[in-house]
This record gives sequence, C-alpha cells and structure tokens, in this order.
Amino acid sequence: MQDFVVDGYFNNTKCHDPELKQRLTRLFKTRYVVMSEEILRNYPELATEGLPTVKQRLDISNKAVTQMAIEASLSCIKALGRPLSCITHLVYVSSSEARFPGGDLHLALGLGLSPDVRRIMLSFTGCSGGVAGLRVAKDLAENNPGSRVLLATSETTIVGFRPPSADRPYDLVGVALFGDGAGAAVLGVDPIPGAETALFELHSAVQRYLPGTEKTIDGRLTEEGINFQLGRELPQVIEDHVEGFCKKVMREGREGGENTKYDEMFWAVHPGGPAILSRVESRLELGPEKLNASRKALRDYGNASSNTIVYVLEYMVEESRKRREKGEKDCEWGLILAFGPGVTFEGILARNLVA
Repeated sequence: MQDFVVDGYFNNTKCHDPELKQRLTRLFKTRYVVMSEEILRNYPELATEGLPTVKQRLDISNKAVTQMAIEASLSCIKALGRPLSCITHLVYVSSSEARFPGGDLHLALGLGLSPDVRRIMLSFTGCSGGVAGLRVAKDLAENNPGSRVLLATSETTIVGFRPPSADRPYDLVGVALFGDGAGAAVLGVDPIPGAETALFELHSAVQRYLPGTEKTIDGRLTEEGINFQLGRELPQVIEDHVEGFCKKVMREGREGGENTKYDEMFWAVHPGGPAILSRVESRLELGPEKLNASRKALRDYGNASSNTIVYVLEYMVEESRKRREKGEKDCEWGLILAFGPGVTFEGILARNLVA
C-alpha cells in the first residue's frame, strides 16, 4: 500500500527529503514490488548511486522473474482445467533479465514442461510486449492445430532501481508509475467442449513502428543497471497516430470493420500512464467508462510493462460477467492495444466471448 511503499523506499535508501517524499505520496495507491528490506540488507550497494551493480541486479531479477512467471503460469493452467502436459508451445516475454540460456528455458524447467515444448522468448519489448506475445502465440496456435500455447510475462524494476534524488525529481514519476509482477494466458484453436472455456477470440493482429521516434522510449544497460528515459512527447505521439492504427487493425480483421463506431466497441488499452489513457480517450472520443479496466489496472498494479495487458483483460472479463448477471448487454468486438519502444504500436481485433 501507498504509505508502506513510500516510507520503505525513503527509509531503505536513507533519503530524508520531506518534499520529495510528499510528491511521491501523491502519485499512487498500490504497487507490487520485488525490492525489499531483505534484499537491501544483502545488497546495500543498490541504495548507493554510482556503484557498478548490474551483476547483483541481474542475479536478483533473473531469479525473481522466473519465480513470478511460474506462479502466474500455474494459476492460469489451473483455471484452464487442463494438465500441464497439454502445453505444446511456450512464449515468454520479459524486459527484466539478461542471461544464457534465457528465461524461457528456466520457466519450462520450473514448470516441468516436456523437453519437446517449443519455446520463443521476446526480450526488451517493454510495454508492448504483452500484446506482442499474444500476437505471436496466436500465430503459433493457428498454424499448429491441436496446440495449446502458454504465454507468460514477467517483469521487475530491480534493474532500474535508484535512490531518490532532488536532482532527478522526474525519477519519482517512474517509481510511482511502474510495478512488478507476472501474467499468463493459454491460447489455442477449437476449444474442447466441456473441458475448455474460451474468453476471447483473436482476429487480426497488427504491429507498426513509427520512424524517427526510436529515442522517445529509451533504455540503456550500464554498469549501474538500466537507465530508462520516457520522452515527454510520448502521449502526443500516441495521440497523433492511434486512430489511424486502430482503423488499420479493424480493417484487416473484419470487412467494413473500420466503419464501426468506437463507442460500440470494448477497449483493452495498456495503461502506460494516466496521460496516455486520457489522450487515447480524447482522440477516439470514447465514453468515460470505456477505459475503466485500464484505469483500474493502473491504480492497482501500476504500469507493470508487458504484464499489464493481462491484468486489463482479466478486469474486462470480470466486468463482462457482472453485466451478464444483471442482464445487461456488453460490447462483442473490441481492440487490445499497447505502445512500446520504437515507438511500436501493437493491436489485436478481438471478440469478447463472455459478453
């Protein structure tokens, strides 16, 4: 919760600037983080700026993302109601680790998947990684009849953790905005009647990068960890291009789809930050309720990078079930969107099967 995280962050880094602390307190409510007092006791150098700590950070991060991905995957497969042996393919997404062999193998070993499971890892795709993972898993499922593809995402901010500084007040935005966690989903075609229940049907999947914006979301791996910079122009860049991109996704998914009214669709948008959601809402002239799931995920989890779209979709399923229980109609078609380094847009036209 807010007070615990803020107090812990300042106490553990031995920062006693009341103005900075007050600023951070205003920025968020709840976050989940791997960083703890125990880690800082074992690695006190992480609370001191300027020290070469990338090895220590990766040691912590590599272990944490695997453990979180295992827990999320097991929870997902339990909800599916099928045995682990049904998983034929694994798509693993993380921008929080760097090692050989990669996290996809460590996750497969941790879950006890078959040695024949076919693995793909997407690295350093940032906030668009979750939707990119859905796109790749969708293609695998469609081209391998009978397959069941496990998508797992896992992220931690350990690699970019820095103590607060009055010289870098903008860092507080990052501390408040980003969170840690993991997510998972299983994709396939032709659900088994009575054994599997589909939540969404994925149709067209589109990726587009914007030339000339590669510095807008910038991350550099240094001896001190990852130095991460978000350009202040990012919300404007997204606003300028989001409508044209959405029309392309809609056009490729359904004949005449680009003519569908935006307010007649559901919107699962990666909550990169409050400003990004507001710009998307304004540009597309969406009703205030359309981004409820995105704003709820941002409030409860923050921007957890590739994981966050899983949280948004889960909240959408909950909302759809509540409306159905009340006898209310929900939107059948909608878009799943995310924006990441590049600047890269990822979008999927989807059908809500819970509605």
